[in-house]
Amino acid sequence: MTKRVDSKPVQTAVIYARYSSHAQRDVSIEQQVEECREYAERNNMTVTHVYADRHISGRSDRRPEFQRMMRDAGLKRFQVVIAYKSNRISRKMLQALSYEERLAGMGVTLVYVKEEFGNNAAGRFALRMMMNMNEFYSDNMAEDIKRGMTDNAEKAMVNTGMMPIGFKKGTDGRYAINEDTAPIVREIYRRYAADEMIADIARDLNSRKITTAQGKEWRQHSFNTLLRNESYVGVYHWDDIRIEGGTPQLIDRALWEKVQQKLTTKKATKGRKRDNSEYLLTGKLFCGYCKSPMTGYSGTSKTGRLHHYYVCQQRRLEKSCEKKAVTRETAENVVASAIREYVLRDDVIAWIADATVQYAKKLKEQSRVTALEDQLSAAKKAEANIVAAIEQGIFTMATKDRLLELEREQEDIRRQITLEQSLQIDINRDQVIFWLESFRDRDVTNKRFQSTLFDTFLKAVYIYDDHLSIFFSYTKSKDGIDVSLTSDQEQALDNPPGDSSSKVVLAPPNTHQTNPATLYIVDDAFLLVAYL
Repeated sequence: MTKRVDSKPVQTAVIYARYSSHAQRDVSIEQQVEECREYAERNNMTVTHVYADRHISGRSDRRPEFQRMMRDAGLKRFQVVIAYKSNRISRKMLQALSYEERLAGMGVTLVYVKEEFGNNAAGRFALRMMMNMNEFYSDNMAEDIKRGMTDNAEKAMVNTGMMPIGFKKGTDGRYAINEDTAPIVREIYRRYAADEMIADIARDLNSRKITTAQGKEWRQHSFNTLLRNESYVGVYHWDDIRIEGGTPQLIDRALWEKVQQKLTTKKATKGRKRDNSEYLLTGKLFCGYCKSPMTGYSGTSKTGRLHHYYVCQQRRLEKSCEKKAVTRETAENVVASAIREYVLRDDVIAWIADATVQYAKKLKEQSRVTALEDQLSAAKKAEANIVAAIEQGIFTMATKDRLLELEREQEDIRRQITLEQSLQIDINRDQVIFWLESFRDRDVTNKRFQSTLFDTFLKAVYIYDDHLSIFFSYTKSKDGIDVSLTSDQEQALDNPPGDSSSKVVLAPPNTHQTNPATLYIVDDAFLLVAYL
């Protein structure tokens, strides 16, 4: 049975985070990402990727991750960019505004978590003022502030307004133990060292109304910095300054080392390996009843055999949903089969090929390269006129400033031309058809093939007890299909070989790389980027 269904999947969003110097540690990135994720949760957005540039100034746009994000925006891989503040995008106001305008032209909204002034005249004015302040800060105060912070660091004094939980700023300006919150830190370290799951620790702390240093609920990412913060064992660290005994010791070294060893072991198991620990539908599989994500878990049966499941997050955390866990293998096989049945038909393949070629043509026609080249030519002509005036003895400070301005303008235009040219892709219809048809005869149960199918065609799946609602990436967001499950499929989803589970553990996160040949939705069409 197939029929149309009407659902509105959440907006897809990415996070951009940046810090500019060794004066800011990785914690700066983590705090930005944490705030951005919480903003996404509040605003019904699903974060699909984090772009992060480390040790790179916001005055430069030569930032690899930032440029990759801009290219991905042109390919319509997401709808929203979330940044902590406008100065993460650029310290220069005009440059930040330019990026905002370019993203808007690509259909992407840029939002700032800490500078949400409203989408009206007053709000936009306030945002521009904030951008001006960012630029002023960057141009006139950075060196003075850095010098003052270095002096403070040499005396092991507090250099940040946000104190880690367990500490407070003492009367002498140095770190002091906060006797109200220090026991929380010690408790977390002891429980993690004793093999307790972070999700369970977070749930317990929240039930006791204990909040993070920011006064917010605990989530899994809330522990990333806390469990690695060396200041808890008495080490002060800022930039390249490291002072043993610079902070009061909050936990003993043996406990610290045990926790670090566990974190290292856990990190080594992460990543999307091609083995039985991967959950290919992570981020795309949702509970049909409560719309919560279905996340990967493994369980050990009475016989000692390990089984893998997708579990409704709301049922697991809040016990408020009746959706049963489903077996990973059957869920992935059923979805992969549905994709092959409904997508790899002659008429759909032909439509995708035509739409892809048409859009590539449209992209070239709408390219800004010609207009940018005209701007570059005009800037060169203006520069030549000023140089000629200088050669005739006409030289003022205004002349000098204008010449420097034109040089900067030309450099910016050249970078824009390079970016625009990189987005122009030659598409051959026959190659598109050949590539899509090659999918038909491959083994639908092969995990590598399933990964390619999900990355290429799948937007979201909502799973019920008796059917699936599937949304493909080549259709408008409101269009999907219902796929009924056979009785055998229903039984296989509920009962894996080996039956009941006695122990459930969190699976490694899905951190796979995008397949090199992938389709991306653009308006009502596809843009195919492939190494054909």
